Amino acid sequence: MAPTAPTAPMTPDDNSAVYTHGHHESVLRSHTWRTARNSAAYLLPHLQPHLEVLDVGCGPGTITADLAALVPQGRVTGLDAAAEVLGTARAVARERGLDNVAFTVGDLRALDFPDDSFDVVHAHQVLQHVGDPVGALREMRRVCRPGGIVAVRDADYAAMTWYPHVPGLDEWQELYQQVARAGGGEPDAGRRLLSWARQAGFTRTTATASAWCYASEEERSWWSGLWTDRTVASAYAQLAVDGGHADRAALDRIAAAWRAWGRHEDAWFAVLNGELLCRA
Repeated sequence: MAPTAPTAPMTPDDNSAVYTHGHHESVLRSHTWRTARNSAAYLLPHLQPHLEVLDVGCGPGTITADLAALVPQGRVTGLDAAAEVLGTARAVARERGLDNVAFTVGDLRALDFPDDSFDVVHAHQVLQHVGDPVGALREMRRVCRPGGIVAVRDADYAAMTWYPHVPGLDEWQELYQQVARAGGGEPDAGRRLLSWARQAGFTRTTATASAWCYASEEERSWWSGLWTDRTVASAYAQLAVDGGHADRAALDRIAAAWRAWGRHEDAWFAVLNGELLCRA
């Protein structure tokens, strides 16, 4: 999900949230790497060729297109709050020759679909950016058919771990969490998914976890490079400065730490993700 930043400060009663990452090239570099296999493997055994799927917060559409290929007699709708990123998503679908996928602009807090519209409602790395994740899950359940599946997966920033210890990456982890929470999000969403689903009224849930791991030379270069660029040039960097969480010197120091980590031959980084399948 990628809502634009509000012009007024967040308040405790505001159910909106700032999308911390924005759509800088370094962010899309990460998001276009994602596939159904590396980001939604927990859902794939439950897909059938005829199902209708809603992919909420679809971003550049790489996962969405994979889902469409897996339901060839069904249909997939990709939804995102940011119209500009959907151009990339549509291009991905065209390049793959998919005719059973469509993309639309929408708001997870008030989905413009009737009750019981989809067999599967999927959201990847979305609930961490939503001011009211429980309400969002209720809305996802509303548009899911009885017996269908609501599937969510989110990272947990506090659980991210790496080697070797490089001065500055602890500072990055703390800073990111500050910026995300100041914008109304919850960066440690992965561990909270089950709790949120129970509050939303789901009683039949399956909770799992999986990790992305970056350890090869190519992966280290890619991961450190995109976070170096995010730290100094993305919407996250601007939010950090504008919110008084860091100055440009601190961001430069953190970016240098990412470069230093990426140069280590034995560098290793793991991102823990919570996953949840909920039966509607």
